Amino acid sequence: MSRIGKKGIQIPDKTEISINSGAVLVKGPKGSLERNFRPDISIVISDKSVSLTPAKENKQTKALWGTYASHIKNMIKGVNDGFEKKLILEGVGFKSQVNGPKLVLALGFSHPVEVVIPEGLNVKAEKNVLTMSGIDKELVGSFSAKIRDLKKPEPYKGKGFRYFDEVIRRKQGKRSV
Repeated sequence: MSRIGKKGIQIPDKTEISINSGAVLVKGPKGSLERNFRPDISIVISDKSVSLTPAKENKQTKALWGTYASHIKNMIKGVNDGFEKKLILEGVGFKSQVNGPKLVLALGFSHPVEVVIPEGLNVKAEKNVLTMSGIDKELVGSFSAKIRDLKKPEPYKGKGFRYFDEVIRRKQGKRSV
């Protein structure tokens, strides 16, 4: 039994949810999100809450029950509040800037790295802090992970991208005799 799936999901004011042949559409003050769900889990919308129940009892539907509940909660939170991730770029000579629909990074390579910013995502580059925000949690998280993979933080000097709340375990370098 899913503890997350059993709980009802409260719908805040100024938020509308509709279901159309397996696709759940959530509209709110910041925008709208749509996602397709499999018919294994039945989604019922009552006055100000959404409830999910499995159509049949097997291992796969039990796994999807809580997952679908989390997806719907994230959609509701996204259209109301939005999501934000911050990356800090550390290192001498490392720079980041936003040029129109592209993010241009100088990461110590022989060439600048250009990354296309996905539709529906806002990226700000201030000094050495990149701030990604949007209404889709998956899009914000996957784009920030993609940027972090370009230059992961190394343990000796801490150079590279790290999340705002991430702590890098530092190693001691070589000792001179």
